[in-house]
Amino acid sequence: MTALTNKIAIAPMMDWTDRHDRYFLRLITRHALLYTEMVTTGAVLHGDRERLLGFDPAEHPVALQLGGSDPADLAEAARIGEGFGYDEINLNVGCPSDRVQSGRFGACLMRESDLVARCIAAMRKAVSVPVTVKCRIGVDEQDPEVALPRMARAVREEGCETLIVHARKAWLEGLSPKENRDVPPLDYPLVYRLKQAMPEMEIVINGGIESLAAIDAHFVHVDGVMLGRAAYQTPWLLSGIDRLYFGDETPLPSRHEVLARFLPYIERELAKGTHLHAMTRHILGIFQGCPGARAFRRHISENAPRRGADANVVRQAMKLVPEMQGETLAEVG
Repeated sequence: MTALTNKIAIAPMMDWTDRHDRYFLRLITRHALLYTEMVTTGAVLHGDRERLLGFDPAEHPVALQLGGSDPADLAEAARIGEGFGYDEINLNVGCPSDRVQSGRFGACLMRESDLVARCIAAMRKAVSVPVTVKCRIGVDEQDPEVALPRMARAVREEGCETLIVHARKAWLEGLSPKENRDVPPLDYPLVYRLKQAMPEMEIVINGGIESLAAIDAHFVHVDGVMLGRAAYQTPWLLSGIDRLYFGDETPLPSRHEVLARFLPYIERELAKGTHLHAMTRHILGIFQGCPGARAFRRHISENAPRRGADANVVRQAMKLVPEMQGETLAEVG
């Protein structure tokens, strides 16, 4: 199992970073820390735990993100997550959806740093794996210059060593969850200043990071970088991560080889009753920028949802994209 590090991480993304996507991404990067979608404490405590929390051992290192605000419930959910084998438990203090507002968790917790601190204290007592926090720089009328340091200090005092900051405000009044991912301006310098003020805390930056050059620029100021939509929509961006940031010189597989390695997983899941589309929806961006990429996406999008569709859909789609000889990161972006 790869040692846990937040140097490069893939963000928790609702409806995207499920176990099928994580298995696929792990075929491209062996070291980046993967995160689950946010799972609420209520779902963990009362739902189908195997469906919600089960994952393939190949996904390690992998972190479980929890949503909630009751310290006792979060502690129990964290304990259950550790029992499933997760390498880290993360508390969501950044999701801006309507659901989290009505449930008093996610971004609205930016207003309640004392409560978040109590949650972290309870979770840390319940588990031995790291407990981390992912937050925004503020919410609604808050001044981020005050709100972010206050949150960081509150959780650090309870032993949280890693804070992941999506460098935007969340506007719970006036913006939709989708708009909250793009409309509020990014404030990277504020996150940099937080790191300067709290050098003992590991600060990971998130939000709008779409290239290796951007990753390099952030590493001048912070300890880690979390990639979101760019990692999902253009997953080949991750192909250079292991060599560039983890010193792993293992030969890079080609995109076709990555898909060939994904096929046995697809076939195992199909045998369990998983629908093909549930897995193939995550691979549509693998050939982004390559000749034949559009034909690949179209073939899978049209055929994978059909009743009885099997792994041959992927095999046929792969034939629509010419294999590139000597494919390197420099050539693919």
